[in-house]
Amino acid sequence: MRDPVRLDGPGRGGPDLPEVMARVADGDQDAFTTVYDAVSGPVFGLVLKVLRDPAQSEEVAQEVLVEVWRTAARYRPELGSVTTWVMTMAHRRAVDRVRSEQAAAERERRTARRSHTPAYDQVSEEVTVRLESEQVRRCLRTLTELQRQAVTLAYYRGYTYREVAAALSAPLGTVKTRLRDGLIRLRDCMGVSA
Repeated sequence: MRDPVRLDGPGRGGPDLPEVMARVADGDQDAFTTVYDAVSGPVFGLVLKVLRDPAQSEEVAQEVLVEVWRTAARYRPELGSVTTWVMTMAHRRAVDRVRSEQAAAERERRTARRSHTPAYDQVSEEVTVRLESEQVRRCLRTLTELQRQAVTLAYYRGYTYREVAAALSAPLGTVKTRLRDGLIRLRDCMGVSA
């Protein structure tokens, strides 16, 4: 059974963590085990409070403890306790993970918004339709009254040629001629080639 681990400083029974950190800095794996046992629980608890996801918290806590092993030589006892040094690393790493997750989520939202844009330029399409409608109205005004009535009934109200003839009290042949002549004039007015 191991001696109880003392959290920084002499006088509480067990190893002195600053002294153990000096051995960790020299590559002593047993010394690292002692430090690990002393700080792994508090590190995980702090990271879990920040991340609120147990799986990510385990991952970040492991990253922190690996960083403690790799950077043990940077620990300076005059600047603070081992626990404070490790917990500062843990907090920074957890906050970095939160920021990274938030940035990734924002990138995904921006990508989703960009991919949701219509396949065509809606404003341009509306302007084109309005211009064409205005041109059709202008060209309809160039037709004779009889031609305009026949075209309006047949193409805007959906009447058949027979219904147009009945509505205008005109023979079917006359209606067909008016429609043909009116469509030719519209085509020429709009600049559409035959």
